[in-house]
Amino acid sequence: MAEKEEFRYIVRIAAKDINGNLPVYRALSKIKGIGVRMAKNIAIAFENETKIPFGTKLGMIDESMDAKLEEIVLHPEKHGVPVYCLNRRKVFETGEDRHLISSDLDFALRAELQRMSEIKSYRGLRRSWGLTVRGQRTKSTHRGKGGVVGVTKKDVAQAAAPAKKAEPEKKEKK
Repeated sequence: MAEKEEFRYIVRIAAKDINGNLPVYRALSKIKGIGVRMAKNIAIAFENETKIPFGTKLGMIDESMDAKLEEIVLHPEKHGVPVYCLNRRKVFETGEDRHLISSDLDFALRAELQRMSEIKSYRGLRRSWGLTVRGQRTKSTHRGKGGVVGVTKKDVAQAAAPAKKAEPEKKEKK
């Protein structure tokens, strides 16, 4: 009789704690940089390599398979995931196709925005000015992005407090 495997409620994949109650294809979409379609593609690639159905709950998968799943998540292009599903295609510096997740994705986006701003491209300038980049209209929308210039209730209350103290003195003089 084979031992019953322990169900894991939290599984750590790619430095992210994921709910073990979810199927593999849904659980992977909780990682930043992996959407629903990419999660399904990764789960199918995982199924092709390990013969574990992609609808299996993540907590039921053996711990020895976590490394294989993480390898597919980090390098999906090497495991048969189509190139058009990757989120960083034809990177400016190297020209290669990659898929970035979590903090690597944040760093790459920040570096790209910095590069656009430094070369003074249209997109970079619009981003630095806080305006829309993709041709949206700005005459009637995208207002209210800045801070409030008007009077706040707190300022009104502070201004009214000295005035209330001064009013009784005026009445006594009469």
